[in-house]
Amino acid sequence: MSQAQKVTLTGVSETALLTLNARATEARRSDGIIDDPMAIELVDSIDFDFAKFGPTRQDIALRALAFDEQTRQYLSQHPSGTVVALAEGLQTSFWRVSASVPDPGFRWLTVDLPPIVDIRTRLLPSSPQISVCAQSALDYSWMDQVDPDKGAFISAEGLLMYLQPEQSLGLIAECARRFPGGRMLFDVPPPLLAMLMRRGIRTSLRYKVPPMPFNLSVNEAADLVNTMPGIRAVRDLQFPPGRGWLFNSVLASAYRLPFLAPVRPSLTLLEFG
Repeated sequence: MSQAQKVTLTGVSETALLTLNARATEARRSDGIIDDPMAIELVDSIDFDFAKFGPTRQDIALRALAFDEQTRQYLSQHPSGTVVALAEGLQTSFWRVSASVPDPGFRWLTVDLPPIVDIRTRLLPSSPQISVCAQSALDYSWMDQVDPDKGAFISAEGLLMYLQPEQSLGLIAECARRFPGGRMLFDVPPPLLAMLMRRGIRTSLRYKVPPMPFNLSVNEAADLVNTMPGIRAVRDLQFPPGRGWLFNSVLASAYRLPFLAPVRPSLTLLEFG
């Protein structure tokens, strides 16, 4: 194996290393819930103190699986469409999705800041299906690279919560305007957890997650169909089952019991008209 390469990221961009490590750690387990060999290879190629993040959690891998499933469903209906991975970080979604899509003919557009794009270019394999925009997701010029007539699936995994409310809502509104017939999937922390994370929260003595200024309750997300032009449907999705009876029992109860809505995961699929 070639020598691991030193990687330095700061602020929100550093969370890309946290989520990468969580997926790779899960994929290494004999009872792991995600098959992600590319994440394992990527972690092994990076010289970084991943232990600073503290213990990993399976919900990050479950979130990735939920995004994969919705991406596959959209591509089954729009096989020549474009998947836009906003603030993709060090996600390895392209390889998981393409491995399970027969005769993949879709395009994949990575949109992220130059330091992240540099790491991806150096350490991940290239593909003729992948195009890259080294810029902020809030620079809407990336939209010019997407053919809306062939279909567009906008993935905002782990992004909107780190933006200001007006930025997140503005991004959603512009996607709805530019990509009729497309879909957008995003996650945000539940309201109760968001209150605790406004100033950031520690995952270990050595790491504090950046502040998350944006969140939507389940009801607020559902109301986007009434308040935002171009959105014709909003779906509140459930995380897939994870590992362990207790974990799955708690997760199932959180979706079944309305009074637990403020503390459960929030995963929202928008369908554009």
